[in-house]
Amino acid sequence: MVGSAPVPEPEQSSDTTSTDHAVPPPDEVAVEFTDTGRSTGIEVEDIGEAGRMPFDPELIEVHPRNPTVDLVIQRLKRGLIDLQPDFQRKSGIWNERAQSRLIESLLLRIALPTLYVAEEDDESWSVVDGVQRLTTIVRFVKPEAAGLEPLRLGDLEYLTQYEDSRFEDLPGRMQTRILETELSVLLIRRGTPEEARFNIFARINTGGQPLTRQELRHALIPGPARAFLAKLAESSFFLDATGHSVNPARMAERELCLRFLAFTMTPPERYVTQDFDGFLRDAMHTLNGLPDDALTDLERRFYLAMLECGEIFGYRAFRKQFSGVSRRYPINKALFEVQAVNVSMCTPEEVRILRERAPMVEKKFHELMNDPFFFDSISSGTGDADKVNYRFQSMKELFREVLENTDA
Repeated sequence: MVGSAPVPEPEQSSDTTSTDHAVPPPDEVAVEFTDTGRSTGIEVEDIGEAGRMPFDPELIEVHPRNPTVDLVIQRLKRGLIDLQPDFQRKSGIWNERAQSRLIESLLLRIALPTLYVAEEDDESWSVVDGVQRLTTIVRFVKPEAAGLEPLRLGDLEYLTQYEDSRFEDLPGRMQTRILETELSVLLIRRGTPEEARFNIFARINTGGQPLTRQELRHALIPGPARAFLAKLAESSFFLDATGHSVNPARMAERELCLRFLAFTMTPPERYVTQDFDGFLRDAMHTLNGLPDDALTDLERRFYLAMLECGEIFGYRAFRKQFSGVSRRYPINKALFEVQAVNVSMCTPEEVRILRERAPMVEKKFHELMNDPFFFDSISSGTGDADKVNYRFQSMKELFREVLENTDA
């Protein structure tokens, strides 16, 4: 690890009250929740206002479409619809009863809610909202087109005569009714600026909770980065380092992995855009274009960082800590990236020393948490470039002090 430069204090907003005393431990920390009201194990983040570049509204093209189920199936068979089966929120995947009732709605000619899709350069569609509805229809009508298990209808409310039926068991007229059903689709045409696409879909709220930013990144940026992030998030290294405490329902665990990769590929001092969400989107695009050997190297660095953070910071890694407070706070996204990336920048010998001096690391981390500027950098406006630089440099300086301590 190279020596650290003096750490500049980030600019504070005019309504920020400065203090000369230690930061008091918070009594409660707000956490993110799943669709079903369960904690994700992740502290709510205030990322601040993004410094976005304006886009030309004339370039935004949003077209309503009404394709039949048959046409949608044909697009799927030709590889022109990306259903992203792993995009379905784990807390809300439809059960057999819910899927059967949706098919019953089609048979009863009950209109389904609008589907929201984005058109890619090859004219394929990425489904942003409506994945489970489309998956259910495909599973019933043409399951082999998507490698799905066939659906048999069950627990129907009105058309009980079709209990336990597959699509081919239905009378011809009912098969035709399904195939000729028109679906309401809102299509964001290719050529619409990416920032505008994300802005449009971020406003969609069809199921009670809007899509998270990582769910949007997953939906709108297809490619190998999806599977790569899933692999890292499902690894024993990540699960052990986070204490198996991150609920995967809203893809928060994949965002943590992406943040590590983003700052590994682009050093924190080069983050100057102020658009943190755009920074993470760029990282996904970069991952999509990396060769296998580069991905393997990133994977190795990630696993080592997870293992070493667990050894150095213990069971409270990536969480706020305060002297004299034993409670374990939820994982803080900014702390995850700053601890993991700085650890990954250490040499094997430096990691060995940090492990041996873990109590000293803990003591100095408690002192760092009493720095109001550092606390602010991981708690408020965390996407601000000055705050990003401050928290990374502060952690780097903490490691340097521990490594150079002659009294240890």
